[in-house]
Amino acid sequence: MSAELLILFMFVSLMVGIFAGGHLAFVMGGLSVIFGVLGWGPQGLSLLVQRIHVMTLNYVLSAVPLFIFMGHVLEQSRIAEDVFHALSLYFRRVRGGLAIATTAFCAILGMCTGVVAASIITAGVLAIQPMFKRGYNKELVLGTVAAGGTLGILIPPSIMLIFYAAESGLSAGKLFAAAFTPGFMLAAFYAAYIGIVAFLRPEMAPLPLDREQKIPARIYMKSLLSTVPVFVLILSVLGVIIFGVATPTEASGTGAFASILLAGAYRRLNLTMLKECAIKSLETIGMIGLILITANCFSTVFLGMGGDKIVTSILIGSGLPPFAVLAIMMLILFVLGMFIDWIGILYICLPVYIKISEIMGWNPLWIALLVCVCLQTAWLTPPFGYALFFLRGVTPPEITFGQIIKGCLPFIGLQVLGLAICIMFPEVILWLPRLVYGLR
Repeated sequence: MSAELLILFMFVSLMVGIFAGGHLAFVMGGLSVIFGVLGWGPQGLSLLVQRIHVMTLNYVLSAVPLFIFMGHVLEQSRIAEDVFHALSLYFRRVRGGLAIATTAFCAILGMCTGVVAASIITAGVLAIQPMFKRGYNKELVLGTVAAGGTLGILIPPSIMLIFYAAESGLSAGKLFAAAFTPGFMLAAFYAAYIGIVAFLRPEMAPLPLDREQKIPARIYMKSLLSTVPVFVLILSVLGVIIFGVATPTEASGTGAFASILLAGAYRRLNLTMLKECAIKSLETIGMIGLILITANCFSTVFLGMGGDKIVTSILIGSGLPPFAVLAIMMLILFVLGMFIDWIGILYICLPVYIKISEIMGWNPLWIALLVCVCLQTAWLTPPFGYALFFLRGVTPPEITFGQIIKGCLPFIGLQVLGLAICIMFPEVILWLPRLVYGLR
């Protein structure tokens, strides 16, 4: 059987397995073994084992569990809760202020964890009921929490960026610097949308009844001071990476240790909390690691049979202008994001996209962030958007899955708008790496 037919059958089998309800990791892992043997014979199995061994020795990836642990410590010690209450206090007199505070909180939480599940669950537990009690529109609340939670996959220290760095060879620090503006631009879009909706339709985001009640200045100051250590921790960890003082792995270890010290300073550190953080971190990295390994095997078989050359020749040989080729690449990511986990998409598409960008002469940092911004939509797009299911787990029983999807649709549109701006104005992505690293 020709390589072209094997590659076609691989993708058809992948779609069939996913729609049949199979777990992505087991579907990709099984197909890797089957098509690896069909393509190369029994020696294909040894090749997959070697590939797994090489990947597990990747030093950059060891930063992922430490950043996840840091986020869980900040969450379990209720330090993140202090940040949310401080933001709620400062936005209390703004129409739609609680939803805007939730978006800001999600952005900060994303800088703590880099994990969407942790961000959505924490924000959902803290923010959904207060907004419901104040009379906020249910779809607006659900969309705010889901979209805000997905910021964690883009705003540094995003684990997606770490995986991208490990697979592409790009500097994680440069990727972090490039991701800052797009990440916070999307957060600003979400906040602006909420503010516009609240202004045009006040019934969707009512002001609190006690908004005229005066709060002593010392309360504002106390709430502000309670958030300072968290910001110092986050910015110091990211700063040493971006400015090249430490590698992501070294910074993640320092951040994890500092988060423990911070929890102790707040007098919320105990063995039970540490044990729970360690178990949750292990569960998270175990799930991610299984998908990562099987996606890497799938990608190895795909590339080994010349799949990247086939796709590249189709797109480049089509005679389409570069902008049309880029639009097709982003559309492929968007559609795949409806059905496949972002890790699988990243490892399947990344080798092909890197080769196409080299042929086109595109800036690798620019392409990297376009891919990551586009993959953010994979968390919200039905039917298999993971953020939708995470949110469903923390919403009241009367909330329907349809309401969650309806609430997310405007925010998916904002993500697409953000992607379009990054395409049309590359400096949105490149200005900070140029400033910090002197890139051309």
